[in-house]
Amino acid sequence: MSEITVDQQFIEYIAKSLVDNEQDVRVERVVDERGVLLTLFVNPADLGRVIGKRGAIAESMRTLLRSLGIKNNAHYNLKIADTDGGSDSSSAPQDSQNFIPQDRPKPNFRQRINEKEDFIVENSGKDFSQPTEEDQPEESDFVKNTRQELADLED
Repeated sequence: MSEITVDQQFIEYIAKSLVDNEQDVRVERVVDERGVLLTLFVNPADLGRVIGKRGAIAESMRTLLRSLGIKNNAHYNLKIADTDGGSDSSSAPQDSQNFIPQDRPKPNFRQRINEKEDFIVENSGKDFSQPTEEDQPEESDFVKNTRQELADLED
């Protein structure tokens, strides 16, 4: 078994500080003609913590690793392995707006058209350019008193 290098220790330290299952954190190192590839393995339950929202934490780890590469005169790449059998985080993140949960059926085209037609029919006579009284929130006593005090000051 090979000795753990500084770069492996560095990524392992960051990952262990983020996850709940520290014992499952493992970093593998492969050197080839393109540089050093570090592959980070974590418990599937902790994968989101290591990747972060929209990949922000993973990208920060890669940035820190590049700065270590400047010091060590090496080119580093970080791959976060998906141990659930799916793709890894180095692929493009999914567009969250297009995600539809499998347990909720997507409305068909006819249902969406009918909903839009119903909305149009219900609101066809309304003038949306000017706010109506029902659109205005009711003023609290505090706001009314403040307006009155300001009016008194102007007099």
